[in-house]
Amino acid sequence: MPVLAASSSPSDRTYSVAVGVILAFAALEILAIAIHFGAEYRAEHVTLGAMKAPATPASVKPAATPAPPQASAPSSAALSASDRLLKEANVLRERGDTANALARLQDASQRDPRNPQVLAEMAAIYESIQLYDRSNETWRKIQDLGPSAGPLYELADMKLRVGAAATPSPGLPMDTAGKPLDAEGLPEGSVFGVINIETEQIPDPDAETNFRLKVGIKKRDGVAIDHSKLRIMVLFYDSLDNDKVVSTDADVNYEWMNPKHDWVESNPETLIVTYLRSKTHAITSEAALSAAAAAVTPGKNSSRSKKRTESAANTESVDPGRRQYLGYVIRILYDDKLQTVRADPPRLINDAPNSSLSP
Repeated sequence: MPVLAASSSPSDRTYSVAVGVILAFAALEILAIAIHFGAEYRAEHVTLGAMKAPATPASVKPAATPAPPQASAPSSAALSASDRLLKEANVLRERGDTANALARLQDASQRDPRNPQVLAEMAAIYESIQLYDRSNETWRKIQDLGPSAGPLYELADMKLRVGAAATPSPGLPMDTAGKPLDAEGLPEGSVFGVINIETEQIPDPDAETNFRLKVGIKKRDGVAIDHSKLRIMVLFYDSLDNDKVVSTDADVNYEWMNPKHDWVESNPETLIVTYLRSKTHAITSEAALSAAAAAVTPGKNSSRSKKRTESAANTESVDPGRRQYLGYVIRILYDDKLQTVRADPPRLINDAPNSSLSP
């Protein structure tokens, strides 16, 4: 019996190939979709995990607080230039050239705005040309410096308390600080004042300079006083090489004419101060002689003396220059308030160095 064999026609093979290709593309598309959604799922899972996890605070270093700006101190060059300008201004002022003297002082003040001597010279010039507003403004700058300005602080305080007359009367008696004197010869508002100063030369062949200063100190009539609150300062100054003003290193002696000097038995009382510079006097340092300024406390009968041997014991250095007597400054304080100032020459109020005994 004959066997029949099936044979595939060409159309059947084409159909099979087409179906296979379609199935392959479908498989690839499913794989691509699976990969795509798998990647999205992983990304979403990571994001959710990051959101659930507590955030670790970043270590932030606090910004450093900037230091407050500090006023820069004048350099040594600025200080030396300020001193030079001050000396030039003093020379110009003595010649009567106040305009150029004031210009020098203004330049010096810009270089060293906390120099009380420069400010005091400026204030004095403003007073001399009757610019009282500017004078008071400058005295106030010295007052703002506080006690570090030394005696000029007390002078500025007194100037601002008393004030300058808008139209000063010609010939009106005043003390060296410019404070008017009343009928008793005392500065207005003061308890004590200096009513007379006498200088008596003492012949001495062994001395270069020898004289005594008699200072008449008067108490205001009818005012009760406390001796413990009275302080009298007599300061002598020398010129070094005819240029620099320094505290004296001479032998200075202080003695009351009346041993009691209580202003009860006599008024005024007289303080005698002796200045002696021998020809063989050893030159000592300015620092060692700052104590030559007398702070005389009434009620003590013994005289007070500043001896050259005492100075030499404290001397640390030696001044190489030549000294000559220049002048004095007298200050009287009662209850820590400046009563009056006397100086000869008057420029020593501003030019003299601050004494360690100043209040």
